[in-house]
Amino acid sequence: MCGIFAIYGHEKAARITYEGLFGLQHRGQESTGIVTSDGIKVCKDKCKGMGLVSEVYVETNKEAKEGRVALEDLIGNIAIGHVRYSTTGDSSAKNAQPITVNHKGNVYAIAHNGNLTNYEKLKNELENQGSVFKTSSDTEIILHLLVRSKKRSLENKVYDALNNVRGAYSLVLMSKDELVAARDPHGFRPLSLGKLDGAYVVASETCAFDQIGAEHVKDIAPGEILRINKEGEKSVFLLENQHKFCIFEYIYMARPNSYVFNEYVHGVREEFGRQLAMEHPVKADIIVPVPDSGTYAAWGYSQKSGIMLKFGLSRNHYIPRTFIQPSSRSKSVELKLSPVKKILRDKKIVLVDDSIVRATTMGKIVQMARSAGAKEVHVRISSPPTMHPCYYGIDTPTKEELIASSKTLEEIKSFIKADSLGYLSKEGMLKCTRRNKKEFCTACFDGKYPI
Repeated sequence: MCGIFAIYGHEKAARITYEGLFGLQHRGQESTGIVTSDGIKVCKDKCKGMGLVSEVYVETNKEAKEGRVALEDLIGNIAIGHVRYSTTGDSSAKNAQPITVNHKGNVYAIAHNGNLTNYEKLKNELENQGSVFKTSSDTEIILHLLVRSKKRSLENKVYDALNNVRGAYSLVLMSKDELVAARDPHGFRPLSLGKLDGAYVVASETCAFDQIGAEHVKDIAPGEILRINKEGEKSVFLLENQHKFCIFEYIYMARPNSYVFNEYVHGVREEFGRQLAMEHPVKADIIVPVPDSGTYAAWGYSQKSGIMLKFGLSRNHYIPRTFIQPSSRSKSVELKLSPVKKILRDKKIVLVDDSIVRATTMGKIVQMARSAGAKEVHVRISSPPTMHPCYYGIDTPTKEELIASSKTLEEIKSFIKADSLGYLSKEGMLKCTRRNKKEFCTACFDGKYPI
């Protein structure tokens, strides 16, 4: 669930990409990179690094220390950027994106969000044919396939490459003078096109457009390969498949102010909360959201139930999102959340969160609330039980580690030591969006994998 950003035709391309990546930082916190059209040949590892956007980039060379990148060195009117959350390939500097390749005088750079399900098969085939891989990221496969294409135009080279891969992907790819944006035929991951001062911009979420003051023009369609160059726009399309938008974008991943799959995320989350209140009512004194991803669902629950919402858990925003950290999630919860004792003391509370994966996190939050003096703790989850791993870009653990795959509702309630536990039903969840329910991927809940 990485974040990607691109811009074509702006003299401050690197600076705008830097700002756009701030708007997408919630999608990946392990590494970041920016490649520009004038520096594409010499990028290598000098344009990217491990850590947050603010930890990798500085304004000038005078400020640059070891491991930092000066924005003034990133010259050109085309740029692509990336923030990484690892699924395929370990969290290391060699897997930081964008990835670049120099082939027969042509230079390409790619930034990718998603997960290719036939990566191992394709990699074995290419290695047997002599290809040498410099990363363990599935993204690199696309570059190897691209340079093997006999087509002349960049969009058709990308078409050939993507015709061979399977899985979830939204990506941006650039050459010295062109930009291409593409989305898989199922449309698992969001990808949007915008305009800023006459320049084209592309981003994983529209919140990045808000960050830089760009206008949202349209969503790049599932299966669309959009090429942008000095002649304008041109699209070619992969074979159309049934839409399978990732419902987890609404549940957790996307920012509330983003417009994803033609709906505002915060509105869908509020509907989740209202539906949850109808399915699992409880007599309580206050509703307490688990910040930040549980906040809008908690507001919806409060509206429907008539029970007052109180922020009884305070979040330290200097701690990264715990779900997308590669390790130490449990300890991060204790650092990230603190109880507001005056609000929780002697109250019957409803804790509203977006999901339960292993349940260790929720167990600690329930314990935190009880230690602060809560009289009763009722847990409500604004999604169905997560019972199956995701193979399309969310780093969920193996099925054996997912608590809902092996324990009953009552057993999970006992494990987290809650007074009651209620999950939003799959049917109720799908009722909360305006789209046809068949257009969503719900494999993590029902095991029905589209690919």
